[in-house]
Amino acid sequence: MGSNNNDNSKNGGELEERLLENEIEINEGDLKWRVWREMKLIWKIAFPSMLARTTSFGVLVVTQSFLGHVAELDLAAFALVQTLFLRFINGIILGMSSATETLCGQAYGAKQYHMMGIYLQRSWIVNIITATITFPLFIFSTQILRALGEEEDIAVATGQISIWCIPYLYYFVFSFTIQMYLQAQLKNMVVGWLSASSFVLHVLLSWFFVYKLNWGVAGALGGLNIASWASVIGQFIYIFGGWCPNSWKGFTTAAFSDMWPVVKLSVSSGLMLCLELWYNSILVLLAGYMKDATTAISAFSICLNISAWEFMICLGFLGAACVRVSNELGRGNAKAAKFAIKVIMGTSIVIGVISWILCLIFGRQISYIFTDDEKVADAVADLSVLLAFSILLNSIYPVLSGVAVGAGLQGTVAIVNIFCYYLIGIPLGVVLAYVINLEVKGLWIGMLCGVLAQTITLSIITWKTDWDLQVRKASERLNRWFLKPDDELS
Repeated sequence: MGSNNNDNSKNGGELEERLLENEIEINEGDLKWRVWREMKLIWKIAFPSMLARTTSFGVLVVTQSFLGHVAELDLAAFALVQTLFLRFINGIILGMSSATETLCGQAYGAKQYHMMGIYLQRSWIVNIITATITFPLFIFSTQILRALGEEEDIAVATGQISIWCIPYLYYFVFSFTIQMYLQAQLKNMVVGWLSASSFVLHVLLSWFFVYKLNWGVAGALGGLNIASWASVIGQFIYIFGGWCPNSWKGFTTAAFSDMWPVVKLSVSSGLMLCLELWYNSILVLLAGYMKDATTAISAFSICLNISAWEFMICLGFLGAACVRVSNELGRGNAKAAKFAIKVIMGTSIVIGVISWILCLIFGRQISYIFTDDEKVADAVADLSVLLAFSILLNSIYPVLSGVAVGAGLQGTVAIVNIFCYYLIGIPLGVVLAYVINLEVKGLWIGMLCGVLAQTITLSIITWKTDWDLQVRKASERLNRWFLKPDDELS
């Protein structure tokens, strides 16, 4: 009976593979039909990714919302923990995990399925070590904020909250890598549903712990950890339970071999996304030096949360761009990769324009999700136009970043991010905020200018990329790291 099940699973996998190859084959036929085929593939990848990312980020938004209704000080403290420490670690681990996205996507396109499980295990090793190195940031967060000159009451409250976020740190390690591993083989729908279930569980737990048991900060953050880890445990069950028979062959010591190339790609990937995510964190830190620091931090972080939540939708297109580009480069089809980029970009921009209009209409109402404080609401309303344009740009540059990840060009994007964010955006924001006295609005204008510069630069790079050359590079990378199934160490 077990043999028949395995045969059926194998035959089902082969049938799915043949159907997929027929689905993605791009010919010179009717343009509308080609676009429709590509759109179906894109949404097959993007929708589960959007669902997973919006709900997983929504868990943080729900936490901030519950804390905001407990006390404004807790709202500001969690905003610092989230935007400085969690975003800092999130940037590192998400960035380093994008190496998994590149390698698994190209391996799947080249039909080197067994290598995907090895790449996943290598990423776990690298990311666990990385998370452990950054662990002390949560232990000494109060001292760090004091050294940076933050107000004493905010620094103390931040230290109390950051301790509760340590389990969430290690949740990042497994959640990001598993999602990218499954996404590369078009099996990420399970991640979306598990993440959505986690979101619902977190809302219920937070309501019960905070309002019924009156546990305050402990209740909100305890619910965060329980709900988040529940989704990761579900993902483990899916992989180890036999639903990835071609790509998961069990734990192997081969994961410890040839680690240095993976580390190098992970570091360049991490640097690319870290520079992007830290950008907002630095601006929130700068907001803490303004006259009414609590209001400034709260308003700025609310706007950044709304922008980031919409950004999670755009990250679905980032994932789709990465998977489609990496799969086609692994197959050796440069023409299909270029066509996919055009369709994904067009779809993302349409959604960005709709979100931009909605933000302009409902700018002030957004703040009441997080706080009842009228001063904070006024500050959020004042930033709503800038928030709308940030959301519009969010629909463009994540797709371009996804294209870069799919092609393994993370190092190039890291250089672009350094120049655009740290030599243009932050200096301009500081001048507008503190010299011209535009305060939070000045910081945001500087941020927008940096993002706009990045978007223009990445557009030029994508337009001028030799995709036939990228096909050859992908083939060389896969051949260099390939292990035959018989060569794997048990």
